[in-house]
Amino acid sequence: MPKLLETVVQKGTGGLPRRTLLYGTHGIGKSTFASSIPDHLILDIEDGLNDIQCQATPKVTTTDELMAWVTELYTEKHKFKALVVDTCDFLERMIWKEVCEAGGKDSIGDFGFGKGYSQALSKWNEIVVAFDALREKRGISIWLLAHATTEKYENPETEPYDRYAPRLHKGANQLLCQWCDEVLFASHKVYTVSDDKGFGQDRARGVGGEDRVLRTEERAAFIAKSRLKMPLELPLEWESYANCLKKEKNSAKPARVQS
Repeated sequence: MPKLLETVVQKGTGGLPRRTLLYGTHGIGKSTFASSIPDHLILDIEDGLNDIQCQATPKVTTTDELMAWVTELYTEKHKFKALVVDTCDFLERMIWKEVCEAGGKDSIGDFGFGKGYSQALSKWNEIVVAFDALREKRGISIWLLAHATTEKYENPETEPYDRYAPRLHKGANQLLCQWCDEVLFASHKVYTVSDDKGFGQDRARGVGGEDRVLRTEERAAFIAKSRLKMPLELPLEWESYANCLKKEKNSAKPARVQS
């Protein structure tokens, strides 16, 4: 039996491809961003790529089809270096449908006591394990696209408030957000302006600009995170993200191991 100290490995050098969840408001440009990722393959689940030049599968309609694509990417020779799921919320609907068909239910909520959602989460775990195999054994980065929704957030330090989050059931949302290295929120940049209401009073209002940005760090208004030191905002374009990622990887220093 090997000694535990013989199994120590060096981490923190950024050796593995990234696992990224990119979610955003409707029509913000998530799929267009994904189409700019070099050597990408998009798993077309939503069927919304007809006007975007990209490398994509035919529409994926079952989780068996999805796993077949993943298996072939794992076992066969190919040029792809990034796998994109477009989108996770449509994949979740597919998973729910299959769980309901297997259990003879009309709705995922008909199972009672959260059993339907639990079965769906098991399918999510199987998919995540398969994605990890692609990442670790074949060097393929994983990109998960999702639409945004607003949720009521129960902050123990304040009164509840609304915030943006991926449009997924809380179990899948928690699983994927924890699994990913980055959770990026895409939206239009909003500016605050003041209007003169008269009588010495001003009224503040938000104005949506044309700038599309990626938010990399969580705020009260949205979920986001990054395991790298990224700017709080990046333009919603592949080049900006890739340059930031390259800079962070180049600045990473191997940890010192004391003997």
